[in-house]
Amino acid sequence: MKDLARRFPENPLLLPKDVKPSNPGLQVISLLNPGVFQFEDKIWLLVRVAESIAQKEGVLYFPVINATGNTEIIEVPLNDPDLVATDARVIKYKGLDYLTTISHLRLLSSTDGIHFIEPDSHASLFGSGELERFGIEDCRVSRMADTYYLTYTAVSDSGVGVGLRTTKDWVNFEKKGVIFPPHNKDCAIFEERIGDKYYALHRPSSVEIGGNYIWLAESTDGVRWGNHRCLIKSRPGLWDSARVGAGAAPIRTERGWLAVYHGANAKNQYCLGAFLMDLDDPSRVLARTPDPIMVPTETYELSGFFGYVVFTNGHIVRGDELTIYYGAADEFVCGAKFSISEILSALV
Repeated sequence: MKDLARRFPENPLLLPKDVKPSNPGLQVISLLNPGVFQFEDKIWLLVRVAESIAQKEGVLYFPVINATGNTEIIEVPLNDPDLVATDARVIKYKGLDYLTTISHLRLLSSTDGIHFIEPDSHASLFGSGELERFGIEDCRVSRMADTYYLTYTAVSDSGVGVGLRTTKDWVNFEKKGVIFPPHNKDCAIFEERIGDKYYALHRPSSVEIGGNYIWLAESTDGVRWGNHRCLIKSRPGLWDSARVGAGAAPIRTERGWLAVYHGANAKNQYCLGAFLMDLDDPSRVLARTPDPIMVPTETYELSGFFGYVVFTNGHIVRGDELTIYYGAADEFVCGAKFSISEILSALV
């Protein structure tokens, strides 16, 4: 198993202490999985910032966004018989699921791709409305012409779906609503049309039959999607045996559309792999990496809020060089470089 990543020696690039809480009553728990784009000659990260409230002995606090758009703190005694709190990320209270943290998206920019600052000129993006009351997460950014498409995970007590916002200037945003209803996430829109259609990868989930697989959808307007087809399934006995999900927008190469994806096994250990789709018909999968192209090996990938995780939904392409920005151990933002031709050579 060969790891193809050339990690930045400066990793981690961002730690929770590097950003301020959005509210004085909250604390930043972790930074995760940034969307990535280029704008005004800079590299930008749209970082998922997960926040919570300091816990006190005997009591569990968790935040939600109320009907007015403000953060509300729910308090539950740990000995409440209606509370199930066995997971660091999700709890169940009175039969309903809640997140232990609430996430929003924070814009940071860099001139060198390594050192990032948070400019005052660009506001953070927060969940709004009933279908985003538990926050918004894991944004992928795709650019076509002068428009940026932001697909993100919208979380609420109604489930986990895919939201869409668009912008041209990163100051004004148009909210398109939920484009893939629950349970769905990991949506990446191709950065050019094929024929007269938009295409997107997405990940509906099933616990009863089927599994957590990567699907393909198409659209005539980029908002309403149909003709769904299953592309990539988890593989029993391999590193991606439990679930798979798309990374950032697929990359056009001479051989086909190259997509980097994450996979996890039954132990919730996350690695990165890749697959290739036909240029004219992306529903045709041409090849896939049998082994991961990146495996958690560094301390900051093995230990954190949720260890043994490398997870990406953002990259920059410059010739053969692919710079991936990724979340490590569900706590830190890191960077690594890959050779696209080397990834292509690993496909079978």
